[in-house]
Amino acid sequence: MSTAVAEIDVHPPRSPMAEGFSRLNGGQKARVLAGVVALLAIAIAAIFMGRQPDWRVLFANVNDKDGGAIVAQLATMNVPYKYTEGGGAIMVPADKVHDTRLRLAQQGLPKGSVGGFDSMEANRFGMTQFQERLTFQRGLEGELTRSIQSIAAVQSARIHLALPNQNGFFREQQKPSASVLVTLHPGRTLDKAQVAGIVHLVASSVPELNTKAVSVVDDAGTLLSNPPEGQAQGIDTQQLQYVQQIEQNYTKRVMDILEPLLGRNNVRAQVTADVDFSVQEQTSETHAPNQGGAPSAVRSQQTVENNTDSNALAPGVPGAVSNIPPGAPAAPINGQAVAPTVTGPNGTAGSSSNTNMRRESVVNYEVDKTVRVVRGATGNIKRLTAAVVINHRMVMDPKTGKETAQPVPQEQIDQMNALVREAIGFNKDRGDSVNLMNAPFNVAKVETVEVPLWQQPDNIELARSFAWPIAMVVLGLVVLLGFVRPSLKMMRPPSPEEAAAQAAATAAARGEGTQLEALVDGSPERPGLLPGLAAPDTPHAPTEYELQLEDAKRLAKENPVAVANIVKGWVNGEAPA
Repeated sequence: MSTAVAEIDVHPPRSPMAEGFSRLNGGQKARVLAGVVALLAIAIAAIFMGRQPDWRVLFANVNDKDGGAIVAQLATMNVPYKYTEGGGAIMVPADKVHDTRLRLAQQGLPKGSVGGFDSMEANRFGMTQFQERLTFQRGLEGELTRSIQSIAAVQSARIHLALPNQNGFFREQQKPSASVLVTLHPGRTLDKAQVAGIVHLVASSVPELNTKAVSVVDDAGTLLSNPPEGQAQGIDTQQLQYVQQIEQNYTKRVMDILEPLLGRNNVRAQVTADVDFSVQEQTSETHAPNQGGAPSAVRSQQTVENNTDSNALAPGVPGAVSNIPPGAPAAPINGQAVAPTVTGPNGTAGSSSNTNMRRESVVNYEVDKTVRVVRGATGNIKRLTAAVVINHRMVMDPKTGKETAQPVPQEQIDQMNALVREAIGFNKDRGDSVNLMNAPFNVAKVETVEVPLWQQPDNIELARSFAWPIAMVVLGLVVLLGFVRPSLKMMRPPSPEEAAAQAAATAAARGEGTQLEALVDGSPERPGLLPGLAAPDTPHAPTEYELQLEDAKRLAKENPVAVANIVKGWVNGEAPA
């Protein structure tokens, strides 16, 4: 028996991918193309999101004019930018922040809404003296505003300067004054030293401006600078901070000395300080007598003497006798002096016994004087009061092995009271008091609520950061496994078994595969054969026909394509080659 093998058409070799794609129908091809396009879109989106720059603030709180100029310049420089929510800041990529700032600063951006002395550079020709003085005042106000806005707590500031026109014809010149309005950042405050610094900054920048003529007001209308003299001054913030600092210092002393004895969280202490901030000034002048009977010191002395003779007569008689010179003196040289006599008109001697003498003496002595000026210091502690509460001590019960709370013995309480007094510097004359009490603490049990992992803020933030990459990966897997992978399987060339099964199914559908199946199954219909060869009952040696049948079965299993072509040729009525 001769076997005929059909010729197999050999086509030009093509790409396996193209050949597999050609075997798909229209719907399958559309699915493959849609899957490929979706994968490309996901890949491009992932690359774009991975390359998205980290944005940083370039400038914040800029006015509209400067913002427009900055945006226009950024567009010219080809620098990407965006706005924050509300337009409060301009943001650029993080790697271009410093370079962009330097390049914008070279062009004078941002100029700022407050102009300084740079506004005087645009003076036009023909300005009057009043306009020049007004421009100078505006420039000075702008420079001071810029300086004050550089303070960390100040968000914005406005300065009004009152600079009177100086005229030499006025006898009394009016002094300049200034007002400063500051707007602070939320949650910020200015302490007394910072306000004084602003006042001195303004006063030092304006000639002949006194610090008392500078007023600093915040946006709430509160006067921050010192009020004029003569107005009542209450306790300011600095004094309250001083009192709190003293109380905290004494409380810490008490806690540090009792916590090692009782344990942490077993002591509560509060110290109240009564501090006197009043300013007292006393002047006294004392006049005291001389001490010890010592003579007084003479400052000045004046003596006046006056002699008057009221009854003396004029000596001599009118005429020639009175013109005669007196004779020789009768008194001895070393003897006792004789009172002078006056010769009367009859030649008798007159006497001068009616003589008045007056003496006045004025003596000024030094007076003792003591002048004492006493000024009381502010911030003196007038009184200290301390309240201390200690918890019951925990004692182990030897029988049950459980801890029970028991009061602290009175002896230990007295010792702790003495320690607290020594720690705060107890002064009985000052009126200090210390009260130490032992009582059980009522500790409330805090139930810890376990927040699920998916509700914890850190995990939520982490999930948000990874949500986009994970979503892209999941979407890519869905497209790959749902669209691309099944299409690739269909595009793959079938295995020999699959090809034979497909050919057999096709032939069976057409009614043309009965003989081949029978040949493979081993039960073919053989018309015209001998009965002994058709169904042998006893084992015997394989005949030539059986050997050929085995070869045909092996060929059908090893090369189903060739067998399919042979069957195809038989069906079409083609002559075997």
